[in-house]
Amino acid sequence: MRELTDRDRAILRFERQWWSLAGAKEDAIRTQFSLSATQYYQVLGSLLDQQAALEFDPMLVKRLRRMRAARQQGRSTRAWNAPHAG
Repeated sequence: MRELTDRDRAILRFERQWWSLAGAKEDAIRTQFSLSATQYYQVLGSLLDQQAALEFDPMLVKRLRRMRAARQQGRSTRAWNAPHAG
């Protein structure tokens, strides 16, 4: 099992409380982590799959996993219901 880095823990703490910050989330991500929003969400997605992240903040990681699963389910449902060219 990989240990969380300081940046990993900082990202999880940020994700727990970003809504309380002034300004746009993307701006805060760029300022605090020097990452684009896309890069940030790739790192966050990878973190959500790690046992160490679950142990660090179980409630946050479980909530974010549920949100990710709901988004994935929504995408697959929309793709399934989309009209097919034929």
